Parts: sequence; C-alpha cells; structure tokens
Amino acid sequence: MYPRYSDHNVKEALSDTPVVFIMGPRQAGKTTLVKTLITETGADNWTFITLDDQAQFEIARADPVGFIRNLPPTRIALDEVQRLPELFVSIKQAVDELRTPGRFLLTGSANALLLPRLSDSLAGRMESIRLMTLSECEIQGRQAGFLTKLLDQNVPTTQDIRVREHLLHRLVTGCFPEPLQRTSERRCQAWYQQYLSTLIQRDIRDLTHIDHPDLMAKLLKLTAFYAGKLVNLTELGSKLGLDRLTIKKYMALLEQLFLVEQLPAWHSNEYKRLVKTPKLHSVDTGMMCAVRGLNRERLLKHPGDFGLVLESFVYNELRKQAVWIEEPLNFYHYRDKDKVEVDVIIENAMGDCFAIEVKAAATLSAKDFTGLKRFQSVAGERCKIGALLYDGDHTTAFGDNLYAVPLGALWS
Repeated sequence: MYPRYSDHNVKEALSDTPVVFIMGPRQAGKTTLVKTLITETGADNWTFITLDDQAQFEIARADPVGFIRNLPPTRIALDEVQRLPELFVSIKQAVDELRTPGRFLLTGSANALLLPRLSDSLAGRMESIRLMTLSECEIQGRQAGFLTKLLDQNVPTTQDIRVREHLLHRLVTGCFPEPLQRTSERRCQAWYQQYLSTLIQRDIRDLTHIDHPDLMAKLLKLTAFYAGKLVNLTELGSKLGLDRLTIKKYMALLEQLFLVEQLPAWHSNEYKRLVKTPKLHSVDTGMMCAVRGLNRERLLKHPGDFGLVLESFVYNELRKQAVWIEEPLNFYHYRDKDKVEVDVIIENAMGDCFAIEVKAAATLSAKDFTGLKRFQSVAGERCKIGALLYDGDHTTAFGDNLYAVPLGALWS
C-alpha cells in the first residue's frame, strides 16, 4: 500500500472541524485512506457506511433526515456521499445540534461543493481536502521537496538524471493505484477503458440529467486530444454537434468528476497583451493515453504528443504537492499575443510568482528560455524564480534567477 501524504491534512481537520470531506476521482484511494485512518484511531469509535451499497443507498434516499438521525453515536464515515446530495442538509442539522470535531468524515468522487444548494449548506462546518491520484513521491516512498524548495527560492537538484525511460512508463501507466499493479501497457489501458465506461454510465447520471449521455464519452476523448492546449468550447462543440452552452455544461460535469481541469491564464493589469483563455489538462496521463491509444512506442515516434502529455504530468505533480504545502497557492499558465508562453505559473498569497517550463529533450539552448524571460520581464519583481525542467544531467543557471533543472527533481 502506498503512503498518502494527505493523511496529515485529514487528521488535522478531524481534530477541530465537525465535517471533513475528502474528494477526488473514483479509485484514487479515498476509501483506503479512510479505512486506514479508522484503524489507526480505533475502529470501535467509527461506523463506516458506503452509499455504493445499494441497500444503504435506498434506505438513505427514502428518508435522509431519519437516516442521519438514526446513525449510531459514533464518528461516522460516509463513502461516496455525492450519490445522495440530500444528505448534506441532514448532516448540517445534526452538526448544529451537536458540534463535535471529526463527527463526520465524508468521501466523494464528485465535487459536491459545486452541486446546487450545497455550496452554503455546510459553510463554516466542513473542510474539504482534495485527494488526487498518487504522486511520484508517494509511488517511490520519497518526501516531496521540489515545490517547497522552489517557494523558498532555492534551486531544486536531484541525483535522478536522464529519466526518459521511467517517464515513458509513468505517462502510460498513470498514477491510479490499480494500474500500477498491472504488468503490461495493454492491461493498464484495459483498466482505464473500463473505468471510464463505468464512470460515465453511472456517476454522471447520479449527478444530473443530460440529454446526450453517449456524447460524454466522445467529449472525454476529445479533451484528451486538447490536453495541454487552449480551451476552445466553440470548436469542441462543433465537433460533437452541440451548442456552446451545452458543451460548457458537459465540460463542467467532467471537471466536477475530477477527469479534466481548466488551468486559468495568468493576468496583469499593467500588461494588456495577455491571452486570457484557460488551458486544458487531463488529471491523469494514464487515462489520457488510454483514451488516445498512446503507448510508449507512439510517444517516442511523436515528440509533440510526448511533450503535451509530459506537460500534463508535471502540472499534476505540482498540484499534488501543493496540497501538502501550508500556504495557499494558485496555478496559471502564461501566454501573450505573440504566442510566447510558460507552461505553469504558481502564485502565492503575497503575489509572488514561480514559473515552470517543461521540455522533454535532454539538450537546451538559450531559445528555450524565451517564455521564462518574457514572463520575468512582464511580472518584474513578482517573478522570484524560473525553472525549465528537462531530461538532462545538471542544474544550471541560465540568467538571473533562471535555471535548467532535471525532471527527476520533481520527486527528489
């Protein structure tokens, strides 16, 4: 079993917050994390109920208020709570009557905070914690240091160099726990295909009524081709015969199920030549490769695809590490009207910016730093450090606060 570094966040929240909500994709390890915490804190103190159990689901749906009121006087773990949003109001009533820290531990495979009527129902009573798929640090059992060093304005270094073969394997296998146990790319991709089929057939119908459920699978496949590129809803809609309003609704559903993310564009009031369109990313490269039919050989033959998939991988690794950082961080991409861009911009609460560019190659030139230098000139003193991640041997300075850093530093 892999260590989950988010367990610290969950334990901390349970110590002072009545309701803790762990949310993330199905099969990312939420239930395993909850059961581990229950064992560690004393199983006799907990009652575990999953709404994936159809009998429990029907009982709760018939009488949500009675279901919560009749729960045992223990701490309650409710699994897959997004299947029955009506329970949130009943949980609120129960918490208002008895406000005990750590009384409810919920998990959800959809961002229930985005569901109608729920955004305010547990305000001030609930803390939500995102559990993403496994990070490379968790897979290798290493402590994450890259993002911490970067935010401290220290240059990350690593002994892991020339990691292309490892990256090819990771990009195709992805970071869900189950595919990591499988022995071939074909078996990994079979898991992802079944995973997506089940999720689209069941979870989307749990969340809302949609007029064209068959188009959701086609849209998900399209988003895999658009990963790492600017979002164009009109173009996506035209490929599926859907208007802009409908495609926007369907994209929101994919985001709500933690399948894709839109990375907003960084902006500045002083500089007007910035593109404001968000960028699209898949939340897992294994899923992205399975949908597109990409394997190791095809990634090697098509460097452009390899670069886009690698960019999504790096973005996801950074997002995972950000969950474990004490300070709140915002993520952006940079692109201006000259088509100069930077893959990831991380901004802290003080407005300090940290720029990251990704390159799959092992050799670099000054031209590769064009985007970082442009962002540095636009952001001025706000840009504290710029790092170009590449498949090379050395951490090397390429100007004032600009560095080339081996990709292996991400998990060192």
